[in-house]
Parts: sequence; C-alpha cells; structure tokens
Amino acid sequence: MNLAARIAREIRFVSGLARTLWRVRKIAPDSPVLICDDFEDAADRFADHTALVFENDRLTYRELDALANRFAAWAEAQALEPGDTVALLLPNRSEYIPAWMGLAKIGIATALINNNLTGAALAHCLSISGASHVITDSACLPILGSIRAGLARPLTYWTIDAEGELPDNCHALDLKSPRLAPERPSKAKRAGLTAKEVALYIYTSGTTGMPKAARITHMRAQLYMRAFAGATGGNAADRVYCALPLYHSTGGLCGVGAALLNGGTLVLRRKFSASHFWDDIADHDCTIFVYIGELCRYLVNQPPLPKERAHHLRLAFGNGMRPEVWTEFQNRFGVPEILEFYGSTEGNVSMFNFDGQPGAIGRVPPYLRLRFSVKLVRFDIESETPVRGPDGLCIEAAPGEIGEAVGLIGADARSNYTGYADKAASDRKVLHDTFEKGDAWFRTGDLMRQDADGYFYFVDRIGDTFRWKGENVSTTEVAEAVSRYPGVAEANVYGVSVGKLDGRAGMVSITAGNSFDLQGLRAFLQQELPGYARPIFVRIDPAIDTTGTFKYRKIDLVRDGFDPSRIERAVYFDDPAEQRYAQITPALYTRIQNGEFKL
Repeated sequence: MNLAARIAREIRFVSGLARTLWRVRKIAPDSPVLICDDFEDAADRFADHTALVFENDRLTYRELDALANRFAAWAEAQALEPGDTVALLLPNRSEYIPAWMGLAKIGIATALINNNLTGAALAHCLSISGASHVITDSACLPILGSIRAGLARPLTYWTIDAEGELPDNCHALDLKSPRLAPERPSKAKRAGLTAKEVALYIYTSGTTGMPKAARITHMRAQLYMRAFAGATGGNAADRVYCALPLYHSTGGLCGVGAALLNGGTLVLRRKFSASHFWDDIADHDCTIFVYIGELCRYLVNQPPLPKERAHHLRLAFGNGMRPEVWTEFQNRFGVPEILEFYGSTEGNVSMFNFDGQPGAIGRVPPYLRLRFSVKLVRFDIESETPVRGPDGLCIEAAPGEIGEAVGLIGADARSNYTGYADKAASDRKVLHDTFEKGDAWFRTGDLMRQDADGYFYFVDRIGDTFRWKGENVSTTEVAEAVSRYPGVAEANVYGVSVGKLDGRAGMVSITAGNSFDLQGLRAFLQQELPGYARPIFVRIDPAIDTTGTFKYRKIDLVRDGFDPSRIERAVYFDDPAEQRYAQITPALYTRIQNGEFKL
C-alpha cells in the first residue's frame, strides 16, 4: 500500500471512530438518562417523519411513541412496578420495538424470547426471565400451551391480535382500547432509576447447555444504539433495511439505533428472503441494511435479479462476512461501503472495521492500543485454557498468533461488564490475574489473530458452542435433546464445516440400542429443537470416545466430518428434499460439498 492509500485509510478509520465516540461520550452508569429518553427525544425531534415500515403499516415517530405509551399503560394496569420483568415472545412486527420501549418508560425490564424456541429451551428461557406475564401473538400462542408443565411458575399470556376463544390463562391485549392512554407516562414513574438498571434480557447460547439471559442495562442498550447511529453516519434521510430478528442485539439494537436515533426510517421485514431482498431494497429506496454474513452469502448464491443493482444503498453493516463473499458481494451488487464490526451481547469487547479491509472484523491501530483495552492471550486449544507464564500471568499473543480475545473490565460504560442473570455463568466469563495481579478481563470465547496494522480476524469459537444460521448452538443442549429419544444411550454433538457455507453445521455421534429408530429421531428433534440447532449429520458408533477426564473427545470427529471415506460406519444426512436421514454415499457427499442442497 502506497503512502497516499495509507493516509486515506487512516482518515477513513479515524473519521468513523470519531463519529462513534462522539455519540457515546455522555453514557455513564449513574446517568438518569435512560434508553427510553433517547427514543422520546428522537420522537420529539422527528415527530412527523416515518419511523417504521412493516408490511402494510406506516408509523411516524409520533405514532410509534404513542404505541409505546399504550404498552406502558397496560403494564401500569397490571400493577407492575420498576424492577419487574415482562417476557416478549413475538416475531418481527410493528409492535415489537414499542413493546419493550414502552415498558422501559416505567422501569420494567423486557426479556426478549427467541420465537423459534420450543420445548424445554423455551420453558427454560421463560422461567429464568423472572417474568409473570408474557406478551405474544396468535402465531406464537400455540407453542406456549405445550410447555406449561416445564415452567417454574404460572404465567399469564397476553396476545396482541386476539381472535376467537382464548385459553384460560390468556387475555387479549387490545392496543386500541381507550383504557390504554397514548400519552406519555410521567417521568416520575422512572424517577431514581439510572442507566445501570436492566432494560432488557437478551438470550445467548453458551457452553453450559441452555440459553443464558444476558443483562442489557440501559447503558449497554445506549452503547449499541448510539454507537451505530454514529458509526453508520446516519441521518433523517436514511432508510435502514432490517430482516434480522429483533430478539438479537444486531438487528434489535444496532439496526434499530442506526435508524431511530437519527430520525431515519426502519424498513422491517418478518424474515429474510433472498429472492425478494433486492425488490424490497429498491422499492423502499433503502440506503442502509444490516446483515449477518450468511445473509450476504445467500444473496451472492442467487441467480441474477433485475433490481440487484437498481438501488441507492450506500452502506451495509453487520458481522460475520467472509472474505471471499465480501469482494464478490461488493463487485456484483455495487454496494459502496461495508462496515464490519465485532461485539458480543453480554461482553465488553467491541471493534469496527471502518476502512473496509475485506475479512477483518475490526481494527485497533497501534497508535490507539492504549485507548482500547482489547488484547489476545495465548491459548491452549487442547486444554481450552489461556497459557500462563512462570509468573502466573497470561501471555499476550504476538501479531499473527492465534489467541483468545479479552477485554479489561472497568467501571465506565465502554469497559463495564454486566454479565448474565445467572451469577455463576457471569463469573465463568471473567479471567482474573491476567496481565497484572488483581486485574479482571472478560473472556469472549473467540479465537482471533491480529496483524501488524491492528486488523483483527476471527478464527473460531472456543469449546462447546458453534455458530450456524446466525445462531449460537449449544452442543450440550442439543445432546440433551437427542439423549431423551428412546434407544439413544449417548450423544456427542459438534459442528462441522460444509463446503463454502458460513459457520458449522450440527453433527452428532450416537451410541444406540437395537430399538433405535433413526427416522423417528428426526421427527422427535423437529419438536424439541429450533431448525438451526437440529443435527444435519448423524453417525452411529459403538462407543463414545472420551478423554482421561471423561470429557467427550471431539477432535477426531470434527476432522472426519461427514466424509464417508473417513468413517468406517454409515453416516447420514438430513436430506431436505426427501425429508429423511439419507445414508451418505461418495456421490452424495460431493453434492453436499458443492452446495447443491439448501441447508
């Protein structure tokens, strides 16, 4: 890179960083300004601008705020008080953001429940939320009826689109009722609350099994939303396209903040569709969209579409875009700028790739290392622990060396670590005596490498979690579900690479008795697990290989993958066309690797 190019790169990086830091500069744990205050400020400044477009709905900022106020009025009518929690189980729809924002106005926290969950995982998430009320709709209500026995406490369900007769424990939440006032509740309702109070619970799958509830304080929600309002350089003319689920932080906070804190318009879709994406972008004159990497891969794998370059996009931002997809995506679709970022829902490590280096998840240039307390520590893959030197302290990874990313825990907004609702789970993510005696660093659980220019590149997840279809999949949770099926003695779950697909697909090694029915297992898991968590590949082994400490050994299994030439016994594939587990032959293996199946 010549000198002029290097200077241009640094200017671009510093400009993006400056915009971001300016927007988050006033966030503080003890501030009385909450995320709902940010929203109300935007609603006052941009009252008549279109805030949200969803299917046939067009809501101005004034109307969106009024809808949020009605949710606050409903909560008050139920005698809910600051510090209480309400669970929200909804797909993407117009009421989603006003629901949790309205509850925040009177100090109520909202647990954002993944609407793809079923069975034990759904019951677990609702139970640990601490909520006694669940706001849902007619699409999600049926799955709630099937988990009553697995709940820790009775729940009252409220459906926002009630039709016909409702179950005994369910009521209609009529948002048009005159009893639910559209006027803002008095700020006295949240007097005394500060930004360190919990606004949301967002669930993340981890290595210990069931999803964990990350504590999203008002301060953390502000960091997400204000940061992306700045990082994107957004303004009131922007139209931000979001087809990601609102129960995740990328779509529900980063995407929402980029639009609604700038007076722009959020163009929301129920779910992503590769075949309709460019029509949507062009027809709604979108200027920004928020992605996960797999979404972009789906788009480049589509045949040419008439409107794929007939758009006014200026920016795509998100995380997980693979280098080979990055270049093809920009060249084919003519998107001028890609803003890749890294961050975890529960952690304090975040970074941006402002200057568009393909494949990099972020950058901390050498001249800013002291301003950003993000480091890589040497890591032992076999023992899954950081490497410590003779003095007992961790060793920082050298440029080009793979290590685990950690972030120094402090009291300010950017370095604060709020953890999970489960204190033990929170404590397991903290690395003590890292570089100095007495210090504490947040463990991301992600392996990365950093080059001499400060660019970070993602390598892999540590431990028992892998990523598939934009979701973290807990191997323990999946193994527990498989093991509940009759005839299964043991189940060892892991992720395997499939061709050029992003993430890793689920695979399970099973030991089973004579009564085991493979196709019956498939039907069983369709009821027990969301689609992204169901094993796509199955092998049946005579025994499960374990380590000396009785942990399941996975290294050899991951190396074998689903290649029938490496596996002595039959291996099976969940064939989407045949709707059954089909035995993998060499020919079928080649077809899967070549991307002939939509997984």
